Amino acid sequence: MATAEISNSRILIVGGGSGMGLALTKRSLAAGAEVVIAGRNADKLRRVSEDLQNPEALRTAAIDIAHEDQVADLFRRIGRLDHIVSTAADIEGAYQLLPSLDLKAAQRVVESKIYGPLLLAKHGGPLLSANGSITFTSGIAAYRPSARGSVVAAVNAALEGLVRALAVELAPIRVNAISPGWVDTPIWTVVAGDKKDDTLSAMAERLPVGRVGRADDIADAVCFLMGNGFTTGTVLHVEGGHRLI
Repeated sequence: MATAEISNSRILIVGGGSGMGLALTKRSLAAGAEVVIAGRNADKLRRVSEDLQNPEALRTAAIDIAHEDQVADLFRRIGRLDHIVSTAADIEGAYQLLPSLDLKAAQRVVESKIYGPLLLAKHGGPLLSANGSITFTSGIAAYRPSARGSVVAAVNAALEGLVRALAVELAPIRVNAISPGWVDTPIWTVVAGDKKDDTLSAMAERLPVGRVGRADDIADAVCFLMGNGFTTGTVLHVEGGHRLI
């Protein structure tokens, strides 16, 4: 676990209140980092802080990263940073066959995974230390899309292109993406509803590693990207061999 390198760092984790982001929040705090978790639901962020016993090293910020004024204000308030991570993804209603696709749902995916990351880089980049990093979250849908997954597949692929461009423009700040496979997090309740457990179990039987991902698997990988000073413009796949099946 690459955590020693992030001790004494200041980290912004957008989406740090649940799932993969929460696992990273816990890992970063345990490593001795100062952490700001951001998301749209202030009550949820407050509950997370309480569950973690309100550590002094943890701050919360309720913002929508699709709104530039909110992003700019956030960075004015938190100041210097070493790392920015976003696991945010608003995919509710996006997994639909084309005849049923709601364009507004598609736009929300774009806002959370393209416009949001652009704004985080635009306003957060100038505040990062020279050896700092930005890590965004792509996903297996860009490589193994489902019949209902055209929007998410397209957005994930576009995000990876954005990562490569930002790695050049913002250098020496490092910019990377993590690409998870199927990970057992609350977002699967949105995707599969009451079929979540059966859906994940069926995939576990197909994967070379014999299981689906855990939030901690992704946290480990993000910690590597934050701590490794020779990795930039890269998509790190953490998907249990999903691209092989």
